[in-house]
Amino acid sequence: MMLRGEDYGRIEQAILYLDSHFYEHPGLGEVARSVGLSEYHFQRLFTRWAGISPKRFLQFLTAHYARDLLREPRSLLQVTYHAGLSGPSRLHDLIVSVHAVTPGELKRGGAGLTIRYGTHASPFGECLIAVTERGICALSFLVPGGGDHPAAELRRQWPHAQLEHSTAATGPLLERIFTLAGTGATAALPIVLKGTNFQIRVWEALLRIPPATVASYDDIAAAIGAPRAARAVGAAVGRNRVAFLIPCHRVIRKTGAFGEYHWGAGRKKVMLAWEAARAGSQASPA
Repeated sequence: MMLRGEDYGRIEQAILYLDSHFYEHPGLGEVARSVGLSEYHFQRLFTRWAGISPKRFLQFLTAHYARDLLREPRSLLQVTYHAGLSGPSRLHDLIVSVHAVTPGELKRGGAGLTIRYGTHASPFGECLIAVTERGICALSFLVPGGGDHPAAELRRQWPHAQLEHSTAATGPLLERIFTLAGTGATAALPIVLKGTNFQIRVWEALLRIPPATVASYDDIAAAIGAPRAARAVGAAVGRNRVAFLIPCHRVIRKTGAFGEYHWGAGRKKVMLAWEAARAGSQASPA
């Protein structure tokens, strides 16, 4: 379900209010007032977005829930990690093919490359999508009051590329990225990654974390055969510039704390709880 930018802002504000007042068990009216809506309109907006009621959604926001997820066996991460980019990785029910930038392309900084980008409303607020002929090279969320032009980070990443604003090129990808996730539909989504070999190995490992599941930085380090490199893994996770599709939001601290996120810690909590709610509603309708 796509929302207007101000609607997502209210959703995130309500979730953070629920999270910070968890032990007070706030009622629907109290939470609705905190975002400036009537009970009726808030319940309708929230349920349309999450698929379940605010009260049930609350259970997915706790560190206790996150710690329980960390204790669950994750066979996809326990399998020995094999380096290389030959096979597609599955995320939700979408097929994501990973293509690494060659050393020559990395050195040229995008010279001779045309990147088309556009901004769109998503379930997690306004986002920027950027594509090349080979696939998606950026997916980021706009932070209100951030100051930079939406494409400023894109220009820093690809200093010599030709940038073209084109929502016609990026708009059709929006539904394939968000709306079809988890529906059983399959659609090839190639991703172009720019990073070191180590970073790409980390990002590929992130693709193996199923929806509504989390992993710790130590888990990822072990999965890529570098069990002592948890700190370096954290740095690589922070360098991911293809949000949601490469699910760095599913990496949390081994204590159960959600940790930071490049596009805002609150948005990370929202994403994790949204995925858990969708998985829960499919298993037992709300």
